[in-house]
Amino acid sequence: MPLVDEKLVQKQVSVAPLVLLSVVDHYNRIAQNTRKRVVGVILGDNATDTIRISNSFAIPFEEDDKNPDVWFLDHNYIESMNEMFKKINAKERLIGWYHSGPKLKSSDLKINDVFKRYTPNPTLLIVDVKQSGVGIPTDAYIAIE
Repeated sequence: MPLVDEKLVQKQVSVAPLVLLSVVDHYNRIAQNTRKRVVGVILGDNATDTIRISNSFAIPFEEDDKNPDVWFLDHNYIESMNEMFKKINAKERLIGWYHSGPKLKSSDLKINDVFKRYTPNPTLLIVDVKQSGVGIPTDAYIAIE
């Protein structure tokens, strides 16, 4: 089940600037000047051909630098934060997750499987927090079975 670029399955992805700022802030607070990446949840709407990512929140995440198959994701935190966000804005649903990239990692498929508990077809948004070129530093993926 390889991850496929969203554009190949005729979907447009719209990312709110607040989401990009939140990911960069999360990275700067947790992993700046390290080789770590940060992981969080993306909220929005994916019911149409345009996936709208309108909000996000950071989640506790750790992974072993030496063994990419060893990682920790706090499920209880995801569930409690998701319930709080539903109370604030019922239109925003959990539609996937993000990480600070810059590229896909071998553990991403297993992490994606965890997010299938919360949404049937999670979107992965990779935000390159160290981008030096021009353009929006994001890539979006969904898993195709």
